[in-house]
Amino acid sequence: MITEIDPAEIDSFILHALREDVGEGDHTSLATIPASHVGKAHLKIKEKGILAGMIAAERVCLAVDSTLQFKALLSDGQPIQPGDIAFEVSGKTQSITIAERLLLNIMQRMSGIATHTHRIQSMIAHTPCKLLDTRKTTPGFRFFEKWAVKIGGGENHRFGLYDMILIKDNHVDFAGGMKKALNNVIEYCNKKQLQIPIEAEARNLEDVQLIVDSGVVFRVLLDNFTPAQIKEAVGLIGGKIQTEASGGINESNVISYAETGVDFISMGALTHQIQSLDFSLKSF
Repeated sequence: MITEIDPAEIDSFILHALREDVGEGDHTSLATIPASHVGKAHLKIKEKGILAGMIAAERVCLAVDSTLQFKALLSDGQPIQPGDIAFEVSGKTQSITIAERLLLNIMQRMSGIATHTHRIQSMIAHTPCKLLDTRKTTPGFRFFEKWAVKIGGGENHRFGLYDMILIKDNHVDFAGGMKKALNNVIEYCNKKQLQIPIEAEARNLEDVQLIVDSGVVFRVLLDNFTPAQIKEAVGLIGGKIQTEASGGINESNVISYAETGVDFISMGALTHQIQSLDFSLKSF
């Protein structure tokens, strides 16, 4: 889960992305712009939403050319309108043109995710329920997508397979049932002296009871339950462990799920069904 910005994580991605994009050199800029030419450009907002990716954009510029001057005019998490200017960058023009597409790709997608997250979280703000992301992310870009969810007001679920045990339906079936799966997990954690959160997915109220009675699960995942079934399960659990709803939840029904008393709603659509916001980097 993202609790603080990791510059090493950002820079590692940026260097890989620049190698992918620039290769042996930006021949267009090298051919058309004198190496000594200096200029200025600013990021122009062309669509309403929530801004995200400013820190990443600055690090892209500095990774391309440490002499570039980056001036932030807005901050991550701010509401934006068409015509707003997010930042200015000045220095070697060839460097600015190299940085342009990568920083736009990052900021446009992150801002799209932050905007969508903010919109849905605002819809359920009258409840204590919080939105969670999932592992339905773009390979190699997960850190940025989960970061954008946080900027938009949501919360991060597990970051990967290594930082939480999540017993899902396939695990249960392959293990031979919920009780067997839970016992296997307890045995594994004891053997490995592993102390990480354990969550389990319930398909019915019988599963819910087994999960609560295990004493080791901190959150139950109520997957593909109706709002009425969620409410019944929440009543059965009685606050003993956290509750999470998922499966088929979208903008049209998220309020009815949030009003059941469930603690969290996880939505893969926060990251995998997103339209990027429209920005442009223009000279001035």
